[in-house]
Amino acid sequence: QVQLVESGGGSVQAGGSLTLSCRVSGYTFSTMCMGWFRQSPGHVREGVAGIYTRGGSTFYADSAKGRFTISLDSAKSTLYLQMSSLNVEDTAMYYCAAATLAYCPQLTTSYNHWGQGTQVTVAS
Repeated sequence: QVQLVESGGGSVQAGGSLTLSCRVSGYTFSTMCMGWFRQSPGHVREGVAGIYTRGGSTFYADSAKGRFTISLDSAKSTLYLQMSSLNVEDTAMYYCAAATLAYCPQLTTSYNHWGQGTQVTVAS
């Protein structure tokens, strides 16, 4: 069983930066990839960024390209999302996800392990 615990959310002014962390524990050997997702009230959960655990290749939603950076520190078993140039549209609950599947779901919500989320609020 894989457990994911997010932290680092909070309130920030537009134009500011924030770094989210996701501590990973449990049976992680078969993890194919990990990702960050977000969901705001009245909207579906959307993929923001992802990373393959072997090789470190990354992929991003268009809304995140150039502003967000995903990284994985295997020694610390921690996934990060560095966010900069934040705007009010980035306000959402952010979730960490892991896929212990035979494939990587990329930015779809087909991941089979999820954290509880951390709230990010961007004020104008």
